This record gives sequence, structure tokens and C-alpha cells, in this order.
Amino acid sequence: MSSSMSGALAFAARKFSINRNTGVPKPARRFSIGEPSQNETSSKVHRQFRAAHEGHLPHAGLDATRASTGVVWCSERAAEYGFLEEPEKWANLGQGAPEVEDDIEGCFPRPKTLDISLNSREYGPTAGIKPLREAVAHLYNEMHRKGQPSQYTWENVAIVPGGRAGLIRIAAVLNNAYVGFFIPDYTAYNEMLSLFKNFAAIPVPLSEEDGYHIHPNKIAEEIARGTGVILTSNPRNPTGRVVANPELAEIQDLCRERATFVSDEFYSGYNYTSDCDGSTISAAENVIDVDEDDVLIIDGLTKRFRLPGWRVAWIIGPKEFIRAIGSCGSYLDGGTNVPFQEAAIPMLEPSLVQKEMVALQRHFRDKRDYVVQRLRDMGFTIKLVPDSTFYLWLNLEGLPGQISDGLNFFQACLEEKVIVVPGIFFDLNPARRRDLFDSPCHHFVRFSYGPKMDVLKMGCDGIQRVLEK
Repeated sequence: MSSSMSGALAFAARKFSINRNTGVPKPARRFSIGEPSQNETSSKVHRQFRAAHEGHLPHAGLDATRASTGVVWCSERAAEYGFLEEPEKWANLGQGAPEVEDDIEGCFPRPKTLDISLNSREYGPTAGIKPLREAVAHLYNEMHRKGQPSQYTWENVAIVPGGRAGLIRIAAVLNNAYVGFFIPDYTAYNEMLSLFKNFAAIPVPLSEEDGYHIHPNKIAEEIARGTGVILTSNPRNPTGRVVANPELAEIQDLCRERATFVSDEFYSGYNYTSDCDGSTISAAENVIDVDEDDVLIIDGLTKRFRLPGWRVAWIIGPKEFIRAIGSCGSYLDGGTNVPFQEAAIPMLEPSLVQKEMVALQRHFRDKRDYVVQRLRDMGFTIKLVPDSTFYLWLNLEGLPGQISDGLNFFQACLEEKVIVVPGIFFDLNPARRRDLFDSPCHHFVRFSYGPKMDVLKMGCDGIQRVLEK
């Protein structure tokens, strides 16, 4: 038998997976502090999670672990229980989206038809159409920069096809730098931070005992170690907390001329800290010079205008950044749908937005108070009521052992037609350098009170049944 033939047979008989970078066989699973618990080894959902994130890759050239975020993975598991066939019978408290109907008192009705102009048949600029960029700049000047000498112009705004596309564009133009990100935070940051090799992602764990608060001294520590970019959601997903002034201003002072501050403000309208007066949270308020301060703000119609399906978002920042961000859209995403950009312009009239935010905040505060009371009545401990967003970061430690971690609780909820998101997905691990089963987020789930009240009631009833079992 030829040596090539014998080598081929030996290769065919191989039963283990090879690390393609080092040529060393991969272990089935690495544990950093011990073997899996009985709950994990006997749990179908734990096995599915491990299979989706480690192990054999059967298709050459494919890394399927990059194919889904936490919410998508949860939806795929729910589909196995019939979610796609009868979604109306489910309480989807996992999707990070608000209710989109027109029945919130005080909110303006959304367009049901579009007047599609001849110009919108053409390719649009990858940085967005100028009238919408002007409207966004005007909104921020009116709401956050009145009386300040430095004002945003249309050249400080890039329109992007959704928040994820905006994050990817920002990642594409970052220089060689340490990028500091916080744990827990938005699941899609994981992909953004791992796809690009022009920077190194550095995790910054936050303390549960401290309410996952970002203190200015923590930012100072990161800058002292050489971190050149700070990325965070604010208001914060998934904890429902917010960093507001004067601390936000102090953080921006620390970053000025030292680090780029990337502020994901998609939940800026869901602010309950000022008695639902319509005020929104934004780093734009503390910028001194719009072209010198390295502050990038990302927001859009998705959350506070309750139009996730439109995929219209924006990035605001110094002109030099915005030129690069606009340009890289030509090879990343091609730009935002032009007819929807045109339809968005009248929605951004500042007085209309102010009234909209008042109605939005009152409505979602009522939903927050409902679910907090229901869950407390069931026996959950909620130490900090969210002061922003539409999320609860729900601690499961007091529950019976078999449902006291996020994955098993998620599995039990599926059996009652309820979807939540296991907290482990918010423990961002872009380089896969840690074993996530050692995660401090393992005994949490994210509960969304974004859906309509009847869905929230159905979801709370389902969770009640889980506990009664």
C-alpha cells in the first residue's frame, strides 16, 4: 500500500476535531473550574448550546458559530416547539423590539403607505440622503445642544441600514487600538468585536453588587492601560440601567483627546429618570466641539420610533469619522433603503419627537411596573427596578436548582410557550478565550417588556406555571 493511501486511511479513521490554526486535536470541551453539573450533562438545551458554539465543523470553509446571535438562537429553539407555526399563542419576551401598533395614547400614527419618488429608484449615497442627515442633525441640536456654539451639520451624520450595520461600519474604520467593552452588554457586540482584526477587544466586567454601573473611575482605569476606544450601550442593554449626567459628562471628559467614546443610544427614549417628561439621554449634550470630540453616537427609528422593520438608523460624530463611515458602506452594506429614508424625515421634527417621547415613556413605565409587580409576587428578587430601556435583568438564584440557571429556565419556559434570553449570551466573549459556563451571567435571563400588555400577561402566566411545576 502506498504511503499516500495509508495516510488517507488514517485520516479517514480520525474521530477527533483538529484546530486548524495549530494542528493540535481539540478537546471535546474545556472546563476552567471543574466538570459540568448534573443539570448541564442531562439538559438538552445545554447540549444544543455547546454544539452550536464548539466542536466539529462539518463543512469546509464554514464557521457556523458566526451565524446567529443569542436572540436568533433562542428563536431557533422555540421553533422546535412550534413557535413559527402558531406565534400568536406564544409570549415572545426575548426579541429586543417594542410593540409597533398605533394604539399607544399620544403617539403619532406610523405611515401605512410610501410616496416613492423617482429619485429614490436610483442608488442612494452610502452615507444617506442629505435631507435626512440634515433632519437628524437638527433634532440633536434642538434636543441636546441649544445655546452651544458648536452645532452638528448634515456632514456630522451618516445614515445606516440598522444598528448592527452601523456597528459594523464603526468597527471597520477603527484604528489599531484596544477596544474596551463591558460585561454584560448587547449580544451583537460579540460579532462586531470578533470579525475585524484591526483592533483588540478588551472585556471590562461590571459588578452585580454595584448594579452593573459604569463609574468614571473604571473608565479612567481603562484609559490608563492604553484603551483607545470605549464601547457601550447607554441606556444599557440588558440591565435596564443608564449612565446620566453628571457622571456621563465626567466619562466624556476623561475620554476627550485620549479615547474614542462609542455610545449606542438606541434606548435613549426609554428614560424613566425624569418623571416621563420626554427627556432623552445622549452623549451629544456633553460634546464641546462636534468635529474635535471623538464621540460617536448611534441611534435610529428602530426602538424609540418603534419601527424595527424599516432598518433606518444613524451615526453622529466628527466629520472625519463620518466621511470614513459613509464611504465604507460602499463595500459593507450598500446603504439604506432610500424611500424609507425619505419617509423618515417628517418624523424627526423636534416638537413632534418631544410629544412622542412623553407618550412612549409613560406607556412603557406602566408596563415595567406591571411585570415587576407580577414577578415579585411570584417570588423573584428584583433589587434594582430598571430606570431605562424595556428590559429586566432577572436573577434566578432563588429558584429551585433545576431552573436556577438561564439555559434551563429558558428551556422550561419554552414548554409553556414563553421565550426569554439566557443571560449567558450577554457575557460577551468575542475571542472565545473563556469558558462561558463559568460565567457570572449564567443565572440570569433577559426579560423584555417591549411587547403589548396582553403578551406580557400571557408571558407572566407562563412563568407562573413554570414555578408551580
